[in-house]
Amino acid sequence: AIFAAIRSRFKLNLWNSAAEFGYEMARSSTTKKSAPTKGSKAAKGSTTAKGSVAGRKDSIKGSKVGSGTKKVPSVTYKVDCKIPAADSIFDADLLKGFEQYLVDRIKVAGRTGQLSDKVKVSLDGNVVTVKTYIAFAKKYLKYLTKKYLKKKTLRDWLRVVSVDKTTYELRYFNIHDQDDGDEE
Repeated sequence: AIFAAIRSRFKLNLWNSAAEFGYEMARSSTTKKSAPTKGSKAAKGSTTAKGSVAGRKDSIKGSKVGSGTKKVPSVTYKVDCKIPAADSIFDADLLKGFEQYLVDRIKVAGRTGQLSDKVKVSLDGNVVTVKTYIAFAKKYLKYLTKKYLKKKTLRDWLRVVSVDKTTYELRYFNIHDQDDGDEE
């Protein structure tokens, strides 16, 4: 009896909330679950009593009206290699190789090497710039940078540090602090 009362209250709440959004539910005395039908009495494209067009989700939170595609703004990420370049660890050939490595390894829609016009990789002095016109995680750029450093056996001396929201910087590990602690 308790479960029947809870079930009937739940159905009432479900019918009331469905009616708020323009759904009409068929109330049946059978135990089958009735699925909400959108605009069951009104033809598609006709106006309901609320004044909204049936078939559109104007009032539901998170609904999209229009094209349905979300525009992602372009973002420019940078990897600053000036510190190792000043010590000639990263020379011009290694920087060119890093740029080419990013072009070859960045995945767009699950495929590598097919950046087309969605991702641009360029080299400006000692800074590698990645300009994206799609959703692109900054963490992915860090991952690829660390993989490249490991490939060139520089990962033991260099680390990738976030400087600001769109920039990474290659720095040396702080070995000087460990040497001072060992001497004491």
